[in-house]
Amino acid sequence: MVPEPAVRHARTREQFGRPIGAFQAVQHLCAELLVRLETARAAVYAAAVTADPADIAAARLLADEAAVRGARDCLQVHGGMGFTWEAEVHLHLKRARVRAHRGGGGTESEELLAAGLLMEAG
Repeated sequence: MVPEPAVRHARTREQFGRPIGAFQAVQHLCAELLVRLETARAAVYAAAVTADPADIAAARLLADEAAVRGARDCLQVHGGMGFTWEAEVHLHLKRARVRAHRGGGGTESEELLAAGLLMEAG
């Protein structure tokens, strides 16, 4: 998963005599990455239990967003090195974007979720 390479790199890469993970901006990126991941994971587990189409659509949207934004944040932590072949971060980003757009992308899930919410409200 994407958080591990970002955290590992933040612990080992040094800048100004300190690991970059000691800088608040990098800490915030990693923390937000983890929060998005855990939120998406909980939504996917809930959708698996309920098998409700609206829950599945919401879980897909959250998981796709967590994957794409997480890969982008991981790339940000890696800096220019994230685009090189030595780091697999750019591959995570490409895969996340492809998966987010598969089968009609998020539009189908958004419409399904909106229809489910309208039925609950009505």
